[in-house]
Amino acid sequence: DVRAVTLMDCVELLEEETVEGMEGEDHAGHDHAHEAEYDEHVWTSPRNAALICERIAAALIEADPGHADEYNASLAAYKAELAELDAAFTETVANGARDTIIFADRFPLLYFARAYGLEYYAAFPGCSDDAEPSAATVAFIIDKVKAEGIPVVFHVELANEDMADIVCDETGAVKRQFNACHNLTRSQFNAGVSYLDLMWENTKVLKEALE
Repeated sequence: DVRAVTLMDCVELLEEETVEGMEGEDHAGHDHAHEAEYDEHVWTSPRNAALICERIAAALIEADPGHADEYNASLAAYKAELAELDAAFTETVANGARDTIIFADRFPLLYFARAYGLEYYAAFPGCSDDAEPSAATVAFIIDKVKAEGIPVVFHVELANEDMADIVCDETGAVKRQFNACHNLTRSQFNAGVSYLDLMWENTKVLKEALE
């Protein structure tokens, strides 16, 4: 008896967006009849992760009601850890000197940015198939880092870091990885690295980026 939980059914969806300087920006919004494309990276907000866990627990209890108490206890414990993580991100943003982050990469963190009131600039939207940014996009990101004194330029895990290297070379910013939590290296998988582990790493690099 199989129960399926679709993550995008668990949360309020956000349409993928194209912000200033992003590859493809010139064409964004010109086709008003286009079908909405929703960002699929719903788990990047710990608040969404809690909603997803609730739905998973409900499906488990429906399939295996005899162990409902155990599922509910595990859910409560994990949601407490997510709440602690959420509080850490909230505090980091509240204490930051800025509220803008820059990704020399795709940006699969829309739900995260919205949850914590962060502005962002990036080379591509989160679901983009593009691999190489144009010279204009690279120049825009470099100029934005310089103009706003951004200390950290992000890339996501297992991504091409060439653009981040170029931006950092031109601006003096440092390169840091921000985990979108949809990929693991084999060594991370074998070591049992979890969503919480990766997101706690994100709190550290976010603090550095907002200083």
